[in-house]
Amino acid sequence: MRGDFHYYATYCAALLAGYSSRESCDICYAAQLPDFATVTFLDRLHAPRAAATTQSPIELADVRTDRLGLQDITRIWSSFHFLPYDLTADPGKGGKTYRRKYQLICKPNGELLRHTVELARGRGLEATGLAMHVLADTWAHQNFAGTPSLVINNTTAYFYELIGPRENPERRRIEFHRNPAGGDDLDLSSYVNSVYQPSESSIMNLGHGRAGHLPDYSFARYVYLPAWANYDEVVKDNPSDYWHAFTQMVYAMRCLRTGEPFELNRYATDEVAEVRELAWDILTKRRLDASDDWCALGEQLSGEKVEPFDLELHQQEYCEAEGQAKNDTYLGRFIRAALAQKGMVTSRIYDSGSRLAGFSIDHEPRNLGTLVAFLKRACQKEGAHD
Repeated sequence: MRGDFHYYATYCAALLAGYSSRESCDICYAAQLPDFATVTFLDRLHAPRAAATTQSPIELADVRTDRLGLQDITRIWSSFHFLPYDLTADPGKGGKTYRRKYQLICKPNGELLRHTVELARGRGLEATGLAMHVLADTWAHQNFAGTPSLVINNTTAYFYELIGPRENPERRRIEFHRNPAGGDDLDLSSYVNSVYQPSESSIMNLGHGRAGHLPDYSFARYVYLPAWANYDEVVKDNPSDYWHAFTQMVYAMRCLRTGEPFELNRYATDEVAEVRELAWDILTKRRLDASDDWCALGEQLSGEKVEPFDLELHQQEYCEAEGQAKNDTYLGRFIRAALAQKGMVTSRIYDSGSRLAGFSIDHEPRNLGTLVAFLKRACQKEGAHD
């Protein structure tokens, strides 16, 4: 997903969930920040590198693809952008390595999503926003995994956009190219994607790189042949998926605001009824960036101006705070939420028997005493798993 949904649409969803305009601004800022909190960003703040929620193209170009490097990549991308759906899934074929990677495929409404939302409870608006980023991406990024894998994430030249009426759309062949400077051309159905690399662990095979930005556009409907599905045809309907993401965000944030337990496969259909037509028009309009329309809807709902995302906004507060006081700043609370989310997801992957994400610990200070016990348990298990 892009900033139009993570920032402005999340602002609208927070308002509909009952948050004030100020609270909604804090939430949507934290929902957008996971796409910017790189190691480079954290180093500039002298913040803990372990809190990184993404990797820039420059960082990925230099990243190691040995076991430790791949584990670091998987910890980041599976925790925040490609949340695994079922860590016990059995593809019914292939060896242990294939099965472990298959289990990292992202889809909505998995148990880890429930853990993600509940983990944000009581941790502030920053944790709420971060959880909404993860939730939204389960809809946009489904069918791909947050680990480099040709056997899971590759696609073929058989890739068609579905244009026009939903009942009988035109199938238009998508032409992929490798020049990022050329951008995506909607008129020609020409999109940038990653370069094909036959290496299983190439960075080019991370996430939805082989499908370009198509999963990130709410208007897109397309047919393709994913590797994990035996190259059988799969239809991806982004408008429907993004609508479900929007209504599930409203429901999830209402749960976090009121104390109501979060349940999977539930959506705030009543709360969004007043904006359904407007929101659907925004989701289905064919353009690269829907920020202006989502912003206008947010201002209509709140009666207040929505400031654009500014990465510098909270940095001075964090840098000027000393010692433990950093934890009480906006970025400090976001960093703690990121550490908790990464620790939770990594530990769940590890406990499933997989070593693809390495191992992690609970970063909450009150629980650091469990480190020795965790490492002892890890050593005992090491001989029993890949």
